[in-house]
Amino acid sequence: MFRTALRNVLAHKARLLMTVLAVMLGVAFVSGTLVFTSTISDAFQKSSEKGFTGVDVAIEPRHKEEGRPGATARLSQELLDKAAKVPGAASATGTVSGFAAIADKKGKLVGEGFDSTGSNYYPGAGGKDPRYPLKSGRAPQNAGEIALDAKTAERAGYKVGDTVRISIDGPVLSEKLTGVFTTDDGNVSAGGSLALFDTATAQQHYAKPGEFSRIDVKAAAGTSQAALKTSLTKVLPKNAEATTAKELADEQSRVIAQGMDGMRSVLLVFAGISLFVGIFIIANTFTMLVAQRTKELALLRAVGASRRQVTRSVLIEAIVVGAVAGALGLLAGIGIGAGLRSLLNSTGATIPDGPLVVSPSTIVTSLAVGVLVTKLAAWLPARRAAKIPPVAAMNSVHAVATTKSLVVRNSIGGALTAAGAALVLTATSSTMMGIGAALVLVGIFVLTPLLSRPVIAAAAPVLRLFGISGKLARQNAVRNPRRTAATASALMIGLTLITGLTVIAGSVQQAIDKMATSSLKADYVVSMASMTPLSPDVAKKLAAHPDVTAASPLRSSPARIDGEHQSLTGVDGRTIGKLTGLEFTAGSFAGLSGDKVVMDDATARSYHWKLGSSLDVTYEDGTKGRLSVSGIYKGNDLMRGVWIDKEALAPHQSQIDDRQVMIKTKGGATEATKDRLAKALGDNPAIQIQTKQDISDNISKAIGLLLNMLYGLLGMAVVVAVLGVVNTLAMSVFERQQEIGMLRAIGLDRKGIKRMVRLESLVISLFGGVMGVGLGVFFGWAAGDLIKKALSTYELVLPWGSMAVFLLLAALVGMLAALWPARRAAKLNMLAAIKAE
Repeated sequence: MFRTALRNVLAHKARLLMTVLAVMLGVAFVSGTLVFTSTISDAFQKSSEKGFTGVDVAIEPRHKEEGRPGATARLSQELLDKAAKVPGAASATGTVSGFAAIADKKGKLVGEGFDSTGSNYYPGAGGKDPRYPLKSGRAPQNAGEIALDAKTAERAGYKVGDTVRISIDGPVLSEKLTGVFTTDDGNVSAGGSLALFDTATAQQHYAKPGEFSRIDVKAAAGTSQAALKTSLTKVLPKNAEATTAKELADEQSRVIAQGMDGMRSVLLVFAGISLFVGIFIIANTFTMLVAQRTKELALLRAVGASRRQVTRSVLIEAIVVGAVAGALGLLAGIGIGAGLRSLLNSTGATIPDGPLVVSPSTIVTSLAVGVLVTKLAAWLPARRAAKIPPVAAMNSVHAVATTKSLVVRNSIGGALTAAGAALVLTATSSTMMGIGAALVLVGIFVLTPLLSRPVIAAAAPVLRLFGISGKLARQNAVRNPRRTAATASALMIGLTLITGLTVIAGSVQQAIDKMATSSLKADYVVSMASMTPLSPDVAKKLAAHPDVTAASPLRSSPARIDGEHQSLTGVDGRTIGKLTGLEFTAGSFAGLSGDKVVMDDATARSYHWKLGSSLDVTYEDGTKGRLSVSGIYKGNDLMRGVWIDKEALAPHQSQIDDRQVMIKTKGGATEATKDRLAKALGDNPAIQIQTKQDISDNISKAIGLLLNMLYGLLGMAVVVAVLGVVNTLAMSVFERQQEIGMLRAIGLDRKGIKRMVRLESLVISLFGGVMGVGLGVFFGWAAGDLIKKALSTYELVLPWGSMAVFLLLAALVGMLAALWPARRAAKLNMLAAIKAE
């Protein structure tokens, strides 16, 4: 039986090619995902480990002080001196760091925004900092001097002696470049930038004189990291803690691995979708192969083969096909992994250098997926083949589905669809929604043979226009409802997901536009491109600008209100009403001064606060006081929280900085006004001046980028579905050789045969397309209730144009898939076909 199975595989190479391709694509997606994420994870982990070279123990502040809601502790010069003298310490280096945006010679921001870092050059023995070996020039020694990492200097076109424009929190500084250095810093390797100041200047920018954010201690020869940590713990104050470099590297590796897990999970979901679609194609293929070999299998039964042996022979074929497809998919996946890495680099999101990682687990997983998916899909056709009575099969009395089996199938399909729809409609979480959607898809797949007849019958009036070819195409499409269902379902799943995502994305975009329009009266919102805090000098400059009629900063300060952790947002109580369009359910912005606050309705409901409520508050500096609620507004994702006048908040803040500044201008939002404002701020590349439309467009761009990526991933499922249509039609033509020969003999020409096959393919594809678009709209509509909880302005928007494109895509799939089978059918020799058994 084993030899028989192998011969059957070799005898049907052409028929199994599409199955191999379908499995290969799914496996390639899985292996490509694993290779890609493993390669990036390994590169970042090795890069982060290099960043701890020369460090054995790091001393860092504990970030909370008792009684002070948001106080961040710092490390003193005294602690640094003590750390350098503990037994087992060779040296200690103090570090203070923060954001530093660097402009190139054309005024554009260098680096990746969040990874644009400023730090200090801390000279140790010999006046050098071993972390940053100088490539040229000297280290910064005074205010007004900086050093840049070699990659940033090269990208920006700077050389020693040039003047570099740099921004810490808004205002532009012009610094002299005194040196260029090399570094193993992981952020720089990943495309970021690093600027070094002398220690006193860095402390002025990022902390206070004599304060550090971290102290790195190097162990003396013969002292272990654990022993050094023990020695340091004895001299540490309560606001500091020691961690070995190994622990820091392990923690960074864990964080990186967690980040990769999220990406890996998303990509594997789409790989799973491709494989799920592939299962239909494989099952379809093996069903047709078994049907074509009915007499052969019956003869094996007649000469002594048991049902189990017949089943096993079909499954062996599936295992061989799966193993071949798995191996080819693994090789293709390695190429995909390398390609994804290059694609990521080409977008500017540079990742550290490193080898392509193909782990043993990736190889095993890829081969196992190929074999298991193929075996699973072939199991049902194998069982069905074994159940055919030998005598009936040899007499060509094919076993058709009984009325009972159809009733059972339809009952199961109806139950699954109803249960899934109930879960989708009552879902309170995305997990519940996902489970419900999966049940609906499976249920509809089970019901598709039942649905195919009435849906395809609806196309009869159009098909009649093509004469006898159209009539035959309709009859062929419904001749085997199960096969038509399996073929159409593959396309249906891909289009369901694509349509659903498009509906949700379009609705979310409109909700964001509506939110920005309704909640903002300001013409511009000014913030740092890196989302780091702005200097309060920016708000002062803007308020004093002749074009500006009203301005208000938004600044945050941690606090405890009635014992609950909250963030107070400081605003200008006199102008904030002119800059926002918030709707109040009680009170207003009037009188927002002193101890008065306004808050969003969700916060008020959560803590049962009402207009006039008196609240106990503990400010950032530990000072206690009382606040009174003077207004409650309808909050949204752009505007929410507890707001207080900035003058009342300022005395309690250790460092005043702004999240953003809202401004209203005389002439409204115009490019000329925007240019004048940018010039007033020194044409700083780190500062963005955005209109309401800019804010909406930025979010839209992010949604569009995500949507395009998802389209690309789901495109794999559509490609697999195309292979399924080709496969089905090719085997259908093979099965109907005698019939096609007879049609030719009685007068249907080759053009008519081609038209018949193409129309059949078109009908099946459009059936899948209509089902997919319909289900996608249903899921997009149902998801609205979940999204509304987070986005109150969400309303369903049906993208009619996109849906029409998707249906045209389904039609195109049908036409393309039919090219080869139609040509093959037209070329059949009518006499040979009529004689074929």
